[in-house]
Amino acid sequence: MPTTTPILDAQTLRWLPWVVAIAFFMQSLDGTILNTALPSMAHSLSEDPLRMQSVIIAYMLTIALLIPASGWLADRFGIKQIFFSAVLLFSFGSLLCALSWSLNLLVGARVIQGLGGALMLPIGRLIVLRAYPRSELVRIMGFITVPGLLGPLLGPTLGGWMVQYLSWHWIFLINIPVGLAGCYAIKRFIPDLQGGGRTRFDGVGFVLFGAAMVLITIALEGLGELHLSHLRVVLLLFGGMGCLAAYWLRAGHTAAPLFSPSLFRTRTFAVGILGNLFARLGSGALPFLVPLLLQVGMGYSPAEAGMSMLPLAASAMIAKSLARWLIERLGYRIILTGNTLLLGILLASVALVGADTPYWALLALLACLGAVNSLQFTAMNTVTLIDLDDASAASGNSLLSVVAQLSLSFGVACAAALLGGFTDQVATGEVSSVLGAFQLTFLSVGVLAMFAAGIFLQLPSKTTAKEATQPARQPTDVEH
Repeated sequence: MPTTTPILDAQTLRWLPWVVAIAFFMQSLDGTILNTALPSMAHSLSEDPLRMQSVIIAYMLTIALLIPASGWLADRFGIKQIFFSAVLLFSFGSLLCALSWSLNLLVGARVIQGLGGALMLPIGRLIVLRAYPRSELVRIMGFITVPGLLGPLLGPTLGGWMVQYLSWHWIFLINIPVGLAGCYAIKRFIPDLQGGGRTRFDGVGFVLFGAAMVLITIALEGLGELHLSHLRVVLLLFGGMGCLAAYWLRAGHTAAPLFSPSLFRTRTFAVGILGNLFARLGSGALPFLVPLLLQVGMGYSPAEAGMSMLPLAASAMIAKSLARWLIERLGYRIILTGNTLLLGILLASVALVGADTPYWALLALLACLGAVNSLQFTAMNTVTLIDLDDASAASGNSLLSVVAQLSLSFGVACAAALLGGFTDQVATGEVSSVLGAFQLTFLSVGVLAMFAAGIFLQLPSKTTAKEATQPARQPTDVEH
């Protein structure tokens, strides 16, 4: 990373944060607007709405796979060029999604969209780091992440409204004019910033790590949508774990590995990464399961389901502002252990929701889930990076971003597999109804989420949030 900040004109400095904020908003909105539309998309494509998780997983997995290469690509081809290509590719992928007439085509289009989405956030952060002095970092980062917080608030409601009164295609078409405006703004206002040098890229490590993630994800998908035999699922799982073991053994003897095993010598980082991986298996399933529960299980319209998600998003924003105060007084160990247990209990309590549940009680439960989930993300992300030195912070943040996306895709895959299994039991009479299948799925996901509390018990009891005032060590793109 260069030690000096380039001299930019006042107009560029004024508009540059707005350009980066557009990318943050597009990515954040797309991550939440789709969930409410899944049942309508399934009907249009003649698919089972309970088997649509591949549309979400393909996007998340693509992002997770490409994030490690984002810094090298920016250094190799130029920050401005890669940022422009990312926004253009995201917009083109959105157009292909809207034009898709089958599930397979839609999944392929989501992969193309994910290729752009994976680069927009890390390269946007890199632009800010290169263009502004560190004294301005907190102010600029705070500005560009506000649109990212608005995405989850607007996404479910906007998606539900579009699906009910227009068509599901518009949840993708809306990205195109925003993306084209972003491309123009990049050409007009983003300067040709220098990268950090063309460092050697760990291509073999990238292939091994990526293969491990793809094989494990397909194995989890094989239990749900793909309906693979148990033999193939076991082979895929062992193949994925074998690739991961090979990567780890190689990384310990490579000069510049993709992610260094030495990162895990920092106790808070090791606990934070493992806690992120397992705790997000439960919380990552929440945005996927709730819209399906409301529409498929309880008969809500898309617009009603989208409006019902508002308390979840609004309480998440409020809880984010209280997170630092709570952590400073109680410490990470108490907050994360207790909050993980509470999150699991709340997820399991959704199993009590039925056709006779008062609407206000449902909204109150969703609001509590949103607040607890938000506190969980904030605390996990911060404790993971809090003790890393400056030399390890960038690599640690990149690995955290990858793990966050992977665990969310794993969470959706696990929840879909559970839901598919319980739904199959409806036909045999073992489960009373589709609503009953949803209830059992939430109960199972909640129990699984609670197991992660044991990981956070390994945190040092004295760790607090006071060290988290280091702005360069806090991730800004792994909240969702």
